[in-house]
Amino acid sequence: MYDYIIIGGGSAGSVLANRLSKNPKIKVCLLEAGPVDKSSMVHMPAGFVPLIRTRGKYNWGLETVPQKYLNNRRLYQPRGRGLGGSSSINAMIYIRGHPTDYDNWANMGCKGWSYKDVLPYFKKAENFSDEGGVYYGKNGPIFVSKLRTQSEVCSDFVEAAVQCQIPRNDDFNGPAQEGAGFYHVTQKEGERHSVAKAYVKPVLNSRENLTILTGATARRIIFEGKCAKGVEVLLQGRQEILTAHKEVILSAGAFHSPQILLRSGVGDARILQGQGIEVHHDLPGVGLNLQDHLDFTFCYESSNRSTIGLSAKGVSDILRGLWQYWTSRQGIMTTNYAEAGAFLRTDKSLPAPDIQLHFVKALVVDHGKTLMKEHGFSCHVCQLRPFSRGSVSLNGADIYGAPVIDPDYLADERDMDIMVKGCRITRSIMEAQPLARHTTKELFSAKAQSDDELKALIRERAETIYHPVGTCKMGTDSMAVVDSELRVIGMKGLRVVDASVMPSLVGGNTNAPTIMIAEKAADMIREGPYS
Repeated sequence: MYDYIIIGGGSAGSVLANRLSKNPKIKVCLLEAGPVDKSSMVHMPAGFVPLIRTRGKYNWGLETVPQKYLNNRRLYQPRGRGLGGSSSINAMIYIRGHPTDYDNWANMGCKGWSYKDVLPYFKKAENFSDEGGVYYGKNGPIFVSKLRTQSEVCSDFVEAAVQCQIPRNDDFNGPAQEGAGFYHVTQKEGERHSVAKAYVKPVLNSRENLTILTGATARRIIFEGKCAKGVEVLLQGRQEILTAHKEVILSAGAFHSPQILLRSGVGDARILQGQGIEVHHDLPGVGLNLQDHLDFTFCYESSNRSTIGLSAKGVSDILRGLWQYWTSRQGIMTTNYAEAGAFLRTDKSLPAPDIQLHFVKALVVDHGKTLMKEHGFSCHVCQLRPFSRGSVSLNGADIYGAPVIDPDYLADERDMDIMVKGCRITRSIMEAQPLARHTTKELFSAKAQSDDELKALIRERAETIYHPVGTCKMGTDSMAVVDSELRVIGMKGLRVVDASVMPSLVGGNTNAPTIMIAEKAADMIREGPYS
């Protein structure tokens, strides 16, 4: 018997476990399907590359259904598995998003979610080690810092952008987002500072009221009428029922949270009945409204040997970097690869940037699955606010297997038009002198010059940059799944707290906003009727 059962130990669930268990009178159970984050590859910043490339112990390694507008390709969807979730395998970039993102949420009926409302929760979570002033939190659990390494070629990317009339921006989380500069990262003293390290590790052995079960797969939620009462869990091969006296909180992410709701009988009644699932609550929006950041990557071979490659010099640099890392937490192993980037507007009349660039000091091909011997650099072009909407559903033949993921990328033609504009701006940056002097060859894209050629190339090579949201939408319309306090509409004792509740994608990486959502949710829960 617990007061609260949290399903998922990722970026939201870890926050909730810490904040709710702060009251010693409340018993909290955190369920995580993956393992404890013991791997050195998790904690060494550069180690995320082998973790993200393939399905494994720390990575669900999901994939989409064939994408109609991307030449019917199945796209790879890595997601974190284990304490810390995707914050344990991501590129550590810390971006709050644009203020208008949250004001738009409030305008969509999400009361209490304007930028003014959420900023205190960003600051509550943050411990900015290099910054000061009113924009930053200084005493929160999650350490945010500048990179210990800022390579020459990444600095030249910023200079190239400035030559293309893009303003220099030393702080994307400051008063203005637009411009080019270096990213803040979730690192502490040269190590990854995942949400598990920030929120779970400090209380792991000191709170008797907090139970953390790893290797625990939540199969379905148990209901009495319209009230959630517990969770059926597969724990080390045994099926068990855990009881929640107050609430069950789903924090399994944009793919698994709707999947668990659906197989628990919460979703579109017609579809559930057709799959032989007992319907507990007819809620058609579950699994709909999926949004993700589609990404196209320009790749260039380079004469600059400070970039990362598998040449003899590159391997020597990596070995030296490993020694530096183990002895002093310095050197190239502290990199997140995507050290620099930019936020751009394809139309100057837009209120906020609609394109984000991630500049990487290595050749990135197929999520790093293809190891490139050559030295080079890459630039990711990401459309920030796609119009296309997809879905997550159950595999009727195996509802306990992987979810059926269909982002339906580029279904709305406006998305392709924006991607082409973003690619043209990006190419102008890559061809500016500060970067062009390092370039020896443009890979894959050199022949794509016309709009039609760029469109064909995008359909052939675009991938996700790992920001799925929206499948348990917060709001007041017919597709809403949760209300403004993240309670599942029409149910009792059941909430969803993770990126799936975002009604629309934010302008940037989604890890920081997910942490913020959990911080705000923890206050809502503590102040609610069950506190």
